[in-house]
Amino acid sequence: MKIAIAFVSAAVASLAASALIAQAPPAAPKPGPEHQKLAYFAGRWNEVADMKPGPLGAGGKMTGTSNCEWFPGGFYLVCRGDGKGPMGDNHGLGILGYSTERKRYTYYGIDNAGMGGDMAYGQVAGDTWSWEGESLMGGKQVKGSYVVKVTSPDSYTWKWEMSVAGGPKMLVAEGTETRVK
Repeated sequence: MKIAIAFVSAAVASLAASALIAQAPPAAPKPGPEHQKLAYFAGRWNEVADMKPGPLGAGGKMTGTSNCEWFPGGFYLVCRGDGKGPMGDNHGLGILGYSTERKRYTYYGIDNAGMGGDMAYGQVAGDTWSWEGESLMGGKQVKGSYVVKVTSPDSYTWKWEMSVAGGPKMLVAEGTETRVK
C-alpha cells in the first residue's frame, strides 16, 4: 500500500512538473493604441513661447529645443529640453505615458528651477491634448492646465494656465513647437 501511494504521488508530481515546464512563460506586455498615440511627440522640437507676467516672474520671450525618445518597451516617451527665457537658462525632463489603470495620459516633469515633481493627468480628443495637475508653490495649492492643439503633423501650439490658492485661472505662457526634420 505504501509503495502504491508513493508511486501515485511520484506520478502526480511528475505530471505537475511536466505541465509547468510545458507552459510557455507569459508574454511581455505590449503598448496599446493609447501608448502609440504618443508617437506624435517623438522627435526633436524647436519652441518659441511667450511667458506672461505673473507668479513665475516678469514674463518675456522663451526659446528652446527638446528631444523626445521612446523609453525601452514603448510605454513612455522621455523628453529632455533646454532653452532660454526671462529667468535665464532652463533645463527640463518630462515623461509622457498612459495609465491603463486610470485610463488617462500621464505626465511627470522636473526642471532646474525646482518646478515639477507632481503627476499630471490628461486626455486627447481629436487634435487637442489636455493635461491637468495639482502641486504646491510657496505653500499654496496650484492647479495647472496645459492644452496642446495639433496644427500639423510637424507643429502644435500650447497654452499653460494656472490657478493659485483657489484664485482665478491665469495664462502663464503660450507657444508653438515645430518638429526639426
